[in-house]
Amino acid sequence: MFTDEHRVIVWNEIRQHDLRAFSQFLQPEVLLEAAVRTGKALGRGPLHLGNLLWLALASALHTVKSFADILVLTLKLLSDTEEFATQPLGREQKKSKRRKKPHKRSKHDPRRTDPTKVSEEAFAKARQRVPPEFWLNLLLILAERFQAQHAQLVCWKGFRLLALDGTTIPLDSWQPLTKHFGTSSNGKGKRRTTQARMLLLQFPLARIPYCYQLCPYKTSEKTAAVGLLSRLQDHDLVLLDRGFWSYGLFWQIQRQHAFFGIRLFKTAGLKHLRKLGPKDRLVEYAPTDRKWRKEGLPRAIPLRVIDYQIPGFRPSAVVTNVTDPAVVSCEDWVRLSTESEPGRRLDAGIYHRRWEIETSFSELKVIQGMKGSNLRSRTPEGIAFEIAGHVLFYLLVRWMMVEAAVKHGCEPLRLSFTHALRELHDVSEKLITSSPSRVRRVLLPRLLARVASHLVPLRPGRHYPRPNDTKPKNTGKGRIRLPHKLPEQPTKRKNTGTRCYSKG
Repeated sequence: MFTDEHRVIVWNEIRQHDLRAFSQFLQPEVLLEAAVRTGKALGRGPLHLGNLLWLALASALHTVKSFADILVLTLKLLSDTEEFATQPLGREQKKSKRRKKPHKRSKHDPRRTDPTKVSEEAFAKARQRVPPEFWLNLLLILAERFQAQHAQLVCWKGFRLLALDGTTIPLDSWQPLTKHFGTSSNGKGKRRTTQARMLLLQFPLARIPYCYQLCPYKTSEKTAAVGLLSRLQDHDLVLLDRGFWSYGLFWQIQRQHAFFGIRLFKTAGLKHLRKLGPKDRLVEYAPTDRKWRKEGLPRAIPLRVIDYQIPGFRPSAVVTNVTDPAVVSCEDWVRLSTESEPGRRLDAGIYHRRWEIETSFSELKVIQGMKGSNLRSRTPEGIAFEIAGHVLFYLLVRWMMVEAAVKHGCEPLRLSFTHALRELHDVSEKLITSSPSRVRRVLLPRLLARVASHLVPLRPGRHYPRPNDTKPKNTGKGRIRLPHKLPEQPTKRKNTGTRCYSKG
């Protein structure tokens, strides 16, 4: 990669035009700190780590454009302005046309006589050199800064609240991707598709990503979770899906002086110790699998079980290692919200906040386009680059939504992510071509006001059908598992010839 200092200055200026919406978050010291934590220099070429970050974010914003189009998009917008010829970028481009052309080069040569241009081949080579740890460290630094500024959206009852879950990302069936990430069949007799597995650890009260991991599909979620959970700090409370039920993960969290909440796994075999209150009990979990003893883990772990049932749904329970009811009561874990008036904050039990991460996956994959043909790369390194850009872009948009909510006095989770993304698209061209003072005084406040104007109505108790869980299932040994939503049962009214239906 070439190190033309003049070209570096030109490309740094182009980048600064394109990142104005997030300039208050992506400050130079943030990039420098991420590079220091990674043990890698920012670089001296035009495609250094800072500019590669910009291109990764641009790839997430413009999912329908190719990498070649993204490399010249900002310059095109700037060159269409009337004053471009008098600006430094315009003068540099004009000078390059006057320079004597060198001997003929291959079309794949990354060097260019025009300092405002970089080839797609140079970009492809540069992004392969970015260590994956740089993206993770940058994400962690941004999340830490968000926590410092908005602690009330991260902490709850003295805990730092986190949620962990996994998803699969469909990919195009290119051979290098299939070989690295693997395939999965989504049903009997269906064609196998290339998929990657991704785990995300986030702050659910603001849907801000904390860290993530991308791995092959064959890697189980429990295995991949070990690395993410190692990021936990003292007095963290992480909300887990039932698929992460693992004695090893429980002790890993416990030894890090952190806490967890997870739905009960029916066949866990818990031993009742004593009753703590109505539908609240202390139990002991001692798995029969000897592999945990070989790993040096204690024979058992004390846990607390909170039983509950939402009207119309099958009974369930939350299991946690917060064993003191005075610290987190039963109502705090599973309280239901019945408030629907405008302006009221959704006041539900804390475990149900775990579903915020499912909303984040939907926003990332469906609304933002982090799946399938929207991911342009054909190599594992390229896919990792694009997904890192998507996660960082999602964090920055969510942070912008929080700033809009705080400034205009509303709840961050009440704002529409879809409309926030549209407003950002609509104003992106003006942010690039306007003067810095106009961006700071007019455009950014106007963008926040428009984002805050799109409120999502409160819908407490809203239900979405679960696929493959609508009928009773035979689980063996004469046991039947009811569907998550119980069927309505017919009841007869006295002295009438009509029937009414009520939820059982």
